[in-house]
Amino acid sequence: MSGYVGILVSDPWLQNQFTQVELRSLKSHILSLFGFSMAIDWCLKFTTMRRESGRLTVGDLASRMSNLKVVGENLTEEERASFIQNFHHKLDDDVDFEFFLRVYLNLNAHASARTGSAAKNSSAFLKAATTTLLHTISESEKASYVAHINNYLAGDDFLKKYLPIDASTNDLFEITKDGVLLCKLINVAVPGTIDERAINTKRVLNPWERNENHTLCLNSAKAIGCTVVNIGTQDFIEGRRHLVLGLISQIIKIQLLADLNLKKTPQLVELVDDSKDVEELMSLPPEKILLRWMNFQLKKSGYRKIVTNFSSDVKDAEAYAHLLNVLAPEHSKPSALAAKDPLERAKLVLAHAERMGCKRYLTAKDIVEGSPNLNLAFVAHIFQHRNGLSTQTKQISFLDTSPDDTQISREERAFRFWMNSLGNSTYINNVFEDLRNGWVLLETLDKVSPGIVNWKIANKPPIKMPFRKVENCNQVVKIGKQLKFSLVNIAGNDIVQGNKKLILAYLWQLMRYNILQLLKNLRFHSHGKEITDADILEWANTKVSNSGSQSRMDSFRDKSLSDGIFFLELLSAVQHRAVNWSLVTKGVTDEEKKMNASYIISIARKLGCSIFLLPEDVTEVNQKMILTLTASIMFWFLKQPVEDRPSGISDSEASSHLETISNSTMDDSSSESSMDENGHL
Repeated sequence: MSGYVGILVSDPWLQNQFTQVELRSLKSHILSLFGFSMAIDWCLKFTTMRRESGRLTVGDLASRMSNLKVVGENLTEEERASFIQNFHHKLDDDVDFEFFLRVYLNLNAHASARTGSAAKNSSAFLKAATTTLLHTISESEKASYVAHINNYLAGDDFLKKYLPIDASTNDLFEITKDGVLLCKLINVAVPGTIDERAINTKRVLNPWERNENHTLCLNSAKAIGCTVVNIGTQDFIEGRRHLVLGLISQIIKIQLLADLNLKKTPQLVELVDDSKDVEELMSLPPEKILLRWMNFQLKKSGYRKIVTNFSSDVKDAEAYAHLLNVLAPEHSKPSALAAKDPLERAKLVLAHAERMGCKRYLTAKDIVEGSPNLNLAFVAHIFQHRNGLSTQTKQISFLDTSPDDTQISREERAFRFWMNSLGNSTYINNVFEDLRNGWVLLETLDKVSPGIVNWKIANKPPIKMPFRKVENCNQVVKIGKQLKFSLVNIAGNDIVQGNKKLILAYLWQLMRYNILQLLKNLRFHSHGKEITDADILEWANTKVSNSGSQSRMDSFRDKSLSDGIFFLELLSAVQHRAVNWSLVTKGVTDEEKKMNASYIISIARKLGCSIFLLPEDVTEVNQKMILTLTASIMFWFLKQPVEDRPSGISDSEASSHLETISNSTMDDSSSESSMDENGHL
């Protein structure tokens, strides 16, 4: 594609037809969304219209578009004129290429929505696109996910016109094309993740608005723990079914397993005998806790086998029959245990589950075929509906969390999701446990600074000998010192032992180093100038000041930031259309501050910022997360083509500006936001 871009924007004929601004717009927007051949087609349409009279005005468009497919065939000239006048009131204004394209796309969407042709064409495109792929999808999984969506989103005002979805069609992939359903599904899985004020929910969305929704969806999915390394906005546009289903599967799994932790379900302490076992239970991933719960209940029934997976160990449906008899004996007739055929037993199990009020996530065939995703969903739903644990929670002293524990938990969550977003080979469920062998930390270091790890001396899991883990963690500490992290009194064995504060200190410095390197490596930093915290602070203040606002932040710990107004002004400064100020509160009460913070995070993700903070991090002014938020906005802005920046600042100007800042401020070790000896700000 990049080769086509070069050909397109350097073609002499095109250069005669378009201004340089129009060519840059074509390069930055059209090609990225629609491809080379379609871009050329629209170029020809536009130049033909403009060539007829030498000038093309807004008032001319309605009649000139009569020959265009869909728009000309399905809308009268009066309808086109009325639509265009509502779009832009000044009919004598000249039309440039980008304005023409926006009008064309909106009219096209309007006409297609009226005739239904968009859905037909899209369906044909889906079939054509997916038949050439090697990837296949499970129709059973699709049907299960559709049933879940129909159940949990049935009451949504925007989606009610699309629901229920028919699982036998490709309607699911059609509806996900505008991104709204996926955003809503994320909020069902983890309520409050996306501020719905940031979702584009017009009846007909143009490609830019759909792209914004997809960007918001993907960045929010990462922020709740989904792995989206190989999924992009184009995959939704092109209807790549295996990728769409893969993301939906992860979102639903997160929702179904949400209660499998001691904070949400303290009754889980019944599964263990002492505090040491409780600590182990707290470190387990949700799937492992679900298995432990299942075996705990099966033991009551006298079932002697140990279930170790949600596939081969449940294929005969015997474990399910025993489990449901323990949890809901009143619904056990006819008894599934009496059936000799596994398929018949599976049918009786599902009938039993339905009598006790559990929704079906799978069929009897799915059980005997050992579908791991659907069996996991089935057991998780049973747990949510009736877990059979005592309502009298054991009094475990350390279940009562202090403010420090809450802060540690939030930071652990942010670092965990950030590391998972990098696409490491191992999914991290708990940084204090899953990083103890050093391997994932080495992988993360290699992604942040390629080539820095000496893999010849690294020990790959599974690692049985403790000293091998120490060797890995010693290299982690050594590399940290090489990267100039503050690691006073930190040794590899501290990581192996799961020292929480030291691990968090290391991860914070690693995350901070990553964003600073991203900023440094932008094209106008070719001379290798280091970026400091002070640079980021000054950049943000300058952007807000240049937009005409008096707001500023004195540091990343400035308590005045708690109302969110500064960051809303910063987002508006880098993209003037980003913030709908009618939705912004004054930020006086705690509730108003939280609403602003939620809006800030969603708007930043909608632009394209990959951030992992929570609204509380803004309202409480967690300076680590405030720094990452500011740096992420800065990184997004400086990545944009120069012509798309509101201020029009050039690469050389940006580089000179940052160099001036760096020369006039202190270095990282002495700046106001410097870290203490354990790496904390």
